[in-house]
Amino acid sequence: MTTEQEPVPAVKAANQRGAARLAAVQALYQMDIGGAGVLEVVAEYEAHRLGHEIDGEQYRPADAAWFKAVVSGVVKNQRALDPVIRAGLTEDWPLSRLDATLRAILRAGAWELSTKKEVPVAVIVTEYVDVARAFFEEDEPKIVNAVLDRLARKYRAEQTPRQG
Repeated sequence: MTTEQEPVPAVKAANQRGAARLAAVQALYQMDIGGAGVLEVVAEYEAHRLGHEIDGEQYRPADAAWFKAVVSGVVKNQRALDPVIRAGLTEDWPLSRLDATLRAILRAGAWELSTKKEVPVAVIVTEYVDVARAFFEEDEPKIVNAVLDRLARKYRAEQTPRQG
């Protein structure tokens, strides 16, 4: 046992994007449930949540530009995203039946797959499965994985190998 402490590594940009994705899902949930507007919610998160402590919980530093892009991108494109997500679900799970958090995760992941072509499919899917694991312990992370994989085949056919 040594008395020297390990240096704390700086938060990498990728980790800041992961934190931005998690915060974006929380903001989208808040907007879905509470009816708050995008400008109001983004301003609240930037001023009081991203990288701040709230009620004893420390928010990780997040890429504020990525957070804002995901939230505003989902809101702006929700009418186009929802039918695509619905088509990626099994017939017995219409989008309206999903938990609001799961809806927010799928919308954010779908927006990134459709818009952020420079980010590899595997990164987007893995990050949003991890976000799902932060909220759910049952089948929801598997649902996120399956639906985003189906959407990746639609949005990124050139980047996803055909299976089967």
